[in-house]
Amino acid sequence: MTKAEVISEISEQTGIPKEDVSVTVEAFFTIVKDSMAEGNNIYVRGFGSFVNKKRKKKIARNISKNTAIVIDEHFVPSFKPSKMFIEKIKESNKVAEANN
Repeated sequence: MTKAEVISEISEQTGIPKEDVSVTVEAFFTIVKDSMAEGNNIYVRGFGSFVNKKRKKKIARNISKNTAIVIDEHFVPSFKPSKMFIEKIKESNKVAEANN
């Protein structure tokens, strides 16, 4: 499902015009990105958490030049679903059908 499809679905379910929903969805994503860039995590009860995960410093290989590369410690954004979210997916017949 794309962002445009999410906006359309919210608009249909709530009766709010797509333009207003689009502004709200864009604002949500902007707030999440800006907040995480400042080092904050976002917790949405019943949905999940947007968290910054620390990746340790490691040595990787550039196979084309056969040299070692040092990748410094850094943070990457991650999403951790809530238990309710996970249970909803586990109970879904459509997910099971799609994966068979």
